[in-house]
Amino acid sequence: MRKGFRYDLSLREVAMELVGAALGAVHPARAVARYLRREGPTLSIGDRSYDLSEIDRVIVLGAGKAGAGMAAAVEALLGDRIATGWVNVRYGYEPPQPLAHIPIHPAGHPVPDPAGLEGTRRILALVDSLTPRDLVLVLVSGGASALMEAPVPGISLEDLQSLTESLLRSGATIREINTVRKHLSQVKGGRLAERIVRRGAQAAVLVLSDVVGSPLDAIGSGPCAPDPTTFADAWTVLNRYNLLEQIPSAVRHYLERGQKGQEPETPKPGDPLFTAVHTVVVAENRTAAEAAVERAQALGFHAALLTTYLEGEAREIGRVLAALAKEEAWAGRPLPLPACLVLGGETTVTVRGPGQGGRNQEIALGAALALEGWENVLVATLATDGTDGPTDAAGAFADGSTVAHARARGLDPADYLARNDAYPFFAALGDLIITGPTGTNVNDLAFVLAR
Repeated sequence: MRKGFRYDLSLREVAMELVGAALGAVHPARAVARYLRREGPTLSIGDRSYDLSEIDRVIVLGAGKAGAGMAAAVEALLGDRIATGWVNVRYGYEPPQPLAHIPIHPAGHPVPDPAGLEGTRRILALVDSLTPRDLVLVLVSGGASALMEAPVPGISLEDLQSLTESLLRSGATIREINTVRKHLSQVKGGRLAERIVRRGAQAAVLVLSDVVGSPLDAIGSGPCAPDPTTFADAWTVLNRYNLLEQIPSAVRHYLERGQKGQEPETPKPGDPLFTAVHTVVVAENRTAAEAAVERAQALGFHAALLTTYLEGEAREIGRVLAALAKEEAWAGRPLPLPACLVLGGETTVTVRGPGQGGRNQEIALGAALALEGWENVLVATLATDGTDGPTDAAGAFADGSTVAHARARGLDPADYLARNDAYPFFAALGDLIITGPTGTNVNDLAFVLAR
């Protein structure tokens, strides 16, 4: 056993130590504070500086699950220099105390609701009041696609809700889903930036990424980023998942008009409007994953980050993680024992049954079936926002005894997997990972532990 290894910790306790380290590294207030500095009248955001003596108003706008923490960090630095603002967050993600200068407005996620549309109306009203001597700080984090929405004329909230639910159940990736949503919105796909710049104001965008690879156009559907996708791309996504006949007719007709050039395209890369927009990614999946690796090493594990591009069907990814665990336990590869492999990304679930769960719980259930009978291994996978799918769990644990414990309770794991019903399965075993809302969101993490 490696020198310094913590013999007193079970593999589950080790996994929770890694969860704590990862979430701490991407706490939104700390992430923003790393990139935001003020010295006298100079405000530095990343590598760009602004002279506050030449700015009449600083206005803070945004949306996302990390919005409250990000806004709190901005307010702690700028205080009374903030003239006004508005940030939409998910229900349950409000700060414990109201902020002094930035209203925090709860709304629905992952499907947009009336509160989200009302909050976005407030954001756009502030944008329309801008002058050339204003600076807008835009805070974007995971969940912004649903939380900041203003549909194009002719598309109703009910249309968006139906479309979103169909896309979420189809197995489409987040980038594919956002490709469609960007072409039905007045704020997505760079259109918020376009509206800000049209008023002559400057925009500084702070992004906490929840998309694999951190492409700016996909995070929160890129409200302040150029959009490389087109109406034709949106149509292709819907056709790929056989949704063209399921979506509302208003959506289909609008996209048809867009492909014919009868509706305006989103602003594209190279558009000069983006020279007035400065964007900084303050935290991403890699930030959290590297912190987990460091913590594992401190606990005496050989640890490595394998990838932050983990994608694919959740149940199949579970089998892959189980294969890594088996290789470690049997041969001590790719790392000597005790070993910790860290992976990050975001998988998808093609919904086949009526069950309750999320992609991380489905990964764990797929892993459990493949790990049956193996000792001294553990797979733990979680959503960093603390809510995996429409559940109160962040994810779940799976090890070589999971299947046996389930069958002893009369539970058939294969049946639960077939019904996409991982949540009640792991709840019955006490194997859910419960963190509560974390206030951040940088995709998902998976830990493979062996000793």
